[in-house]
Amino acid sequence: MTHETQPNEAAAKVGTDGVADIPIAHNERVLSGLLGQTVFAACVLFTAMHLYALNVSPIETWTFRIIHVAGGLAVGFAITAAMTLDRSPGEVRINRVEWFALIPAVAAIGYAVFCTLYAWYMRETGTPPANWLVVHLSWSLAGATAIALVSSWIWRSSSRSIHWADAILIIASILVAAYLVLVLNRWRMAAGTPFAGQTEFMIAAVGVALIMELTRRVAGLALILITGVFLIYAFAGPYLPGLLEHRGYSFSRFFTYLYTDNGILGPTTAVSSTYIILFITFAAFLQASRVGDYFINFAFAAAGRARGGPAKVAVFASGLMGMINGTSAGNVVATGSLTIPLMKKVGYHPRSAGGIEAAASTGGQIVPPIMGAGAFIMAEITGIPYTEIAIAALIPAGLYFLSIYMMVDLEARRDGMLGMSKDELPVFRKMVKQAYLFLPIVILIGTLFMGYSVIRAGTLAMISAAVVSWFTPHWMGPRALLNALSLGARMAIPLIAVCACAGIIVGVISLTGVGARFASMLLGIADTSHLMALFFAMCISILLGMGMPTTAAYAVAASVVAPGLQQIGIPPLVAHFFVFYYAVLSAITPPVALAGYAAAAIANTDPLKTALTSFKFGLAAFIVPFMFFYSPALLMEGTWMQILRVVVTAGMGIYLLAAAVQGWFLNGAANLVQRVLLLAAALSMIAGGWMTDLVGLGIGGLVFLWQSASLKAKSGVSG
Repeated sequence: MTHETQPNEAAAKVGTDGVADIPIAHNERVLSGLLGQTVFAACVLFTAMHLYALNVSPIETWTFRIIHVAGGLAVGFAITAAMTLDRSPGEVRINRVEWFALIPAVAAIGYAVFCTLYAWYMRETGTPPANWLVVHLSWSLAGATAIALVSSWIWRSSSRSIHWADAILIIASILVAAYLVLVLNRWRMAAGTPFAGQTEFMIAAVGVALIMELTRRVAGLALILITGVFLIYAFAGPYLPGLLEHRGYSFSRFFTYLYTDNGILGPTTAVSSTYIILFITFAAFLQASRVGDYFINFAFAAAGRARGGPAKVAVFASGLMGMINGTSAGNVVATGSLTIPLMKKVGYHPRSAGGIEAAASTGGQIVPPIMGAGAFIMAEITGIPYTEIAIAALIPAGLYFLSIYMMVDLEARRDGMLGMSKDELPVFRKMVKQAYLFLPIVILIGTLFMGYSVIRAGTLAMISAAVVSWFTPHWMGPRALLNALSLGARMAIPLIAVCACAGIIVGVISLTGVGARFASMLLGIADTSHLMALFFAMCISILLGMGMPTTAAYAVAASVVAPGLQQIGIPPLVAHFFVFYYAVLSAITPPVALAGYAAAAIANTDPLKTALTSFKFGLAAFIVPFMFFYSPALLMEGTWMQILRVVVTAGMGIYLLAAAVQGWFLNGAANLVQRVLLLAAALSMIAGGWMTDLVGLGIGGLVFLWQSASLKAKSGVSG
């Protein structure tokens, strides 16, 4: 197998959901037979509906978000259920105990469907639905959902059909939206207020339970456990001491509040229903058109022959694909399946190969203009213009990848590694002739900075990905377009689920006011030391983000930590970038480092040791946010001279830090004392002042002179 065909195999995994539990984006079993065709059609319709509503015929905001969540739940349950089927021939067999669950569940969901249709009919004819009708609807829906949830944990289908419990969950997802949109005309007025009644509570509770169940299936238990802690806190608050105490809320008010734009229908779902699904579909088009393959091939052609070439390719390709992908672990799976084996081939230890890929893939989430959808959530929460956020992210992202590049290069020099041979690499001249395949990215960035809306820019970039494919052997015809739409839905479902689940946490924070309490605590700490307050904020952001995808991690951390940072006098842009960085870096922070674990699976090495190695390679990123505070010029806030000076000195500090970590400085190995001095030099350049920068440069110069003298002495002895 030649290298030129390998990227295509790796790119076939681009855009997976990134949570490793259920790779629903690329499970071909889902797309076989009548069931597969039905799921395929549902995915296509789900994505097409969003693109149509975003670009042609807008839908009222709350209605659109409710439909978005319900559609994501229904399609997500269909896909995950289809993936669990036993494809071996056999008859449907339901044991006696299961019948005791199946019969009442089917009867209850059937009655709920009848009540919903009848209530809708009454509403359409101008008659308010009878009270008994909506009460029966809510109880039957809640009963059917509860039975189906428990049954789905106990039994699995042994046939070629989706298990009956999963079918009920799909119907329940649709009924929740149907009730809120078609039957109840006072949801906005009643939800989250004392006017919310038992019926509203039951419907909202069913919606919350469905969201948490799908999140459990596609993202594992980490986010569910965190959400569970917040839900318990909402009711245990009156019994807690001091900072955590609150007055408590009724079930009706609490659960209906969660299903408003202060919770599930708030900023996280606003972003997942617009920017995330748009750019995930864009990534699907890049894959279907094989333009994503070109990015990786171009990186190999440009850097493959350099020292440690595959590692440097991983840095470039992971940054580019991770920007669009939206999940750190998903990006590891996408590019790491190619780069990790090749890094091992040229001499990198498996742990180093996995760590480099994990650190680079995580860094893709901070690369503008998309930033793994983080830029859009930040704009939604802060009100800061999107273009301002994208511009501010340029220098920090550059410093992060400069750090990883330095780490990679110094390790290659220290261990005497070589690059790949010319025969193993694509021909650079051919790659340059196909530079037009970068057109979708160029159009995306160009239209954004020309003033087009993000939706319009993303749509034009998506169309251009299809158009440029017409000049390649991988022409996108009608079938390929439908495949891309279907893949877009399958890639987006995990992020839709985690964004909705993060909305539950945000709703709890908003209702209980715990975010404001954390803010007052940070304010108290800041009276003693701003540095201590920032360190505490860093720890909380990483802790809240552990085990969660970027979008959910940032949304939660922004609700809890960012307001406190703003209260101690930090500008909103700096505060939110500070929180965002550490939410992203939680993916490579042990003990729960999803990106590191995903890389370890590919590298076939110890997960925890790989996570520690990825932490080492991403170490500079843990320092960069503190630079925001001391040197706002890093976020383009200041004169051009200030920005230039900070960039140059920060770049030097990054190199000194990489040299201290890798034990190699300039042209020779650094001993333990020299490494300590280099670390001190790097840390002294964080503050960004003239004096501290000069101290750092002076220490670096001292180590250089010491090293030069040692090398001369060695050469003299050997001579």
